[in-house]
Amino acid sequence: MTTIEPPAGDGMRVTPLEGFPPFEKWSDWTELDAKAWPRRVEKHYSLIPTICFNCEAACGLVAYVDHADGRVRKVEGNPYHPGSRGRNCAKGPATINQVNDPDRILYPMKRKGPRGSGEFERVTWDQVLDDLAGRIRTAIQEGRLTEVMYHIGRPGADGYMDRILQAWGVDGHNSHTNVCSASARLGYSLMTGHDRPSPDYANAKFILLISAHLETGHYFNPHAQRIQEAKMNGAKIAVMDVRLSNTASMADHWIAPRPGTEAFLLLGVAKVILDEGLQDDAFLRDWADWRGWLRGHDAAGGSYEDFLSGLRALYEDVTPEAVAEECGIDAEVVRTLAHEIGAAGSAFSAHVWRSTASANEGGWCVARNLQLVSTLVGAVGSVGGTNPNGYNKFVAKPFAARGPQQVWSELLYPREWPLSHHELSFLLPHLLKSGRGRLDTYFTRVYNPVWTNPDGLVWIEALRDESLVGCHAALTPVWNETARWADYVLPMGVATERHDLMSQETHAAKWIGFRQPVLRRYREAKGERFEWTWEANPGEVWEEDEFWIALSWRIDPDGSLGIREFFESPYRPGERVTIDEYYRWIFENSVPGLPEAAAAVGETPYEYMQKRGAFLVEDEVYDSHAAPLAPESLVDVVHDEDERVVKKDGKVLGVVREDGTVCAGFPTPSKRIEIWSSTMAEWKWPELADPCYVPSHVREEVLDRDRSEFVLNSTFRLPTLIHTRSANSKWLTELSNTNPVWIHPSDARRMGVRTGDLVKVETRIGHYVNKAWVTDGVRPGVVACSHHLGRFRQRGEPQGVNRWQQHESDIVESGDGVYRIARTGSVHAFESDDPDSKRVWWREGGVHQNFTFPVQPDPVSGMHCWHQKVRVTKAGADARYGDTVVDTNKSMAVFEEWLARTRPAPGPDGLRRPLHFKRVLRPVESAFLLP
Repeated sequence: MTTIEPPAGDGMRVTPLEGFPPFEKWSDWTELDAKAWPRRVEKHYSLIPTICFNCEAACGLVAYVDHADGRVRKVEGNPYHPGSRGRNCAKGPATINQVNDPDRILYPMKRKGPRGSGEFERVTWDQVLDDLAGRIRTAIQEGRLTEVMYHIGRPGADGYMDRILQAWGVDGHNSHTNVCSASARLGYSLMTGHDRPSPDYANAKFILLISAHLETGHYFNPHAQRIQEAKMNGAKIAVMDVRLSNTASMADHWIAPRPGTEAFLLLGVAKVILDEGLQDDAFLRDWADWRGWLRGHDAAGGSYEDFLSGLRALYEDVTPEAVAEECGIDAEVVRTLAHEIGAAGSAFSAHVWRSTASANEGGWCVARNLQLVSTLVGAVGSVGGTNPNGYNKFVAKPFAARGPQQVWSELLYPREWPLSHHELSFLLPHLLKSGRGRLDTYFTRVYNPVWTNPDGLVWIEALRDESLVGCHAALTPVWNETARWADYVLPMGVATERHDLMSQETHAAKWIGFRQPVLRRYREAKGERFEWTWEANPGEVWEEDEFWIALSWRIDPDGSLGIREFFESPYRPGERVTIDEYYRWIFENSVPGLPEAAAAVGETPYEYMQKRGAFLVEDEVYDSHAAPLAPESLVDVVHDEDERVVKKDGKVLGVVREDGTVCAGFPTPSKRIEIWSSTMAEWKWPELADPCYVPSHVREEVLDRDRSEFVLNSTFRLPTLIHTRSANSKWLTELSNTNPVWIHPSDARRMGVRTGDLVKVETRIGHYVNKAWVTDGVRPGVVACSHHLGRFRQRGEPQGVNRWQQHESDIVESGDGVYRIARTGSVHAFESDDPDSKRVWWREGGVHQNFTFPVQPDPVSGMHCWHQKVRVTKAGADARYGDTVVDTNKSMAVFEEWLARTRPAPGPDGLRRPLHFKRVLRPVESAFLLP
């Protein structure tokens, strides 16, 4: 993509988009009012940049603020943004729907009836802050530092809450990651120490996507652009997915193996590469820990050639024919993949996110084996290859941060899963109900676990029990199924109403994006001043950043807890920091090159970011592992000539290349890519120390096809939806408003099912009824159903979820843990300030299937294994669309089954977890020791 310099002459690159307003006119842009045609009526706008908040890609947006009334009229892409380059998917412009949603929460609300009644009343922010601050202050004073928990869905920010929670001294950060990507993160981390890939798609010659449709993957929009560019330049694309996604339909190869066998297929590809000598020996000699592999196989002191021979012998049985039998594909597919990858060499880009890695027991092996293939051909950190994410993500450091907390919460990281990459978030209600602890104050933030997670009814059982959860505050832009069970529902801003910093590994560069409340920015430019963002937002909608500052200030009013000092202004000692000061300090001190770029155009760094919304920190980032270490870091090091490393204090510090350069290497114990993992061996999984294949919990052998048993694929998303946050968008809902069960024609014929017929899908803990969609776009023996839809509210509930998607239901508990859910109303047109609400034509709204999924935590990674073994039959005459039955007693029993298969800590030296592993909100090292 060619670029031009903007008129401002500031060195920022801007993607040329035909017809987009030039930068110098953003403060007063004139357009003709389309609704006034044929009259020529001018409309004047201020264009204010921000960042999309409808997924984690952090694409740039520009809001058009109407000078006539000060309202946001539309939202478009920001051509100054290095990742998205002004091009956005449907979810970005749909932000305007969220701003104007007639059902959005505009004021803080407090429960006034029994928990779960749905009865709330409006309160002030001062009341909210006083109550919550008092609870948290008492918990801290009494040493209950694991009873305050912040539970995040999509963060939409980098590191902000780490600083808050560590200032409080609590171990309280929970996330959604173990229902999303934690499995793949473990696989990548075992090899390189980095937990995510950053493919350089634009320069690739061959691309392998183990994923669903691009429009639903991580960082999909910036990735999709660059994959399209690569394809236009001649690159070939292969998609591995049991479902014919939109992306698969455009690929050169669609590969649909049996669910859960993808790791075995990748080992077959690795074998062909090794057998035919397609590997990159120069890369492997320098950067693979082949010496460690030899030690792990009792061959210490052997040569590189011995390593290659041993690796070939290890996988001698994983022939293309063996792969064909296990995976249910043609053997020639394996050879073709290997040859294409071998020919691309270091220009082979690959990615796995969710998909099979999140779906199957042993799914972490998929990421690990994919990294093995990339390593063999030297496609790590290379032009056209796959960077580790750490090369391309930039996180700016804030001012004054407190040190790590002193405690460890086993509600977050239970000892049974010492290798879990993130918190065991989806098990929180099961752990609470098992007597492992309680929560005094629980925050859910942009998170809807009752609806998003598996086993949602167990979540309800825990959230309604005030002995388990003392106070629950839901910080959310929209009403949702979890907010019903909260004590406070606190309205938080959408993309145009909040401050955040975001940086994502979208391509081979580093950038930072600035989300800002555009109405506040617009009104301050006109001379108004505000203490808090909620004063400028619709109603009293606030933002988390300021909320946490205000709450922390009240928790420690006199500074005696040591919290207050971390929320004092770096410019006005002793006074509370403002949000402008917080980001001003970061832009002045923590973003390389930004002060200089701002000075070149006569602006402060803060003004520069307010006007442009993004900054390119570094371009063309490759081979960071080969960066030489600074000479001052090499003082008092010990050279290990046999291992070709330098050590300090007994630990490997850097890798010595053939030319004698000491390089940073990778963040693994050996500083190299670890094909054999000493971590797996030392932490009670020696049989999994090599890249391997763990048969799935839904492998073919456990299915009774005569009983009409299938694998249910529930991990794919619809391109226009993203969990809870897109539900209050009328445009997105009109595009996607139902989620039928995909069934292959051969399976449908056997069951006597046609498109539109009702089918009953039975899991281990219950069943649901949905409509069938008969299609060739899914592998035979597999059914698929997206999890985005089926939003509901209980009959008679005063506040609903949202009327664009929600239907009304009865949830009836029989008293013995069995719940029956039946629809009592459909989606329909409604009266509101939005005239489009009268035009709602869709009725179904989809079926919520996650209630019927028991938790299935992988014994190694802890990731929920989303695929379900199900029985699918044509529904009986008395069945109705959306009927659901769940037995939570069976849910808890399944949890105990999977729990029993773990290999708990302690590991070496009595540790809870390997010290070199990442951990969100990492505590002091002494906390890693089990009592």
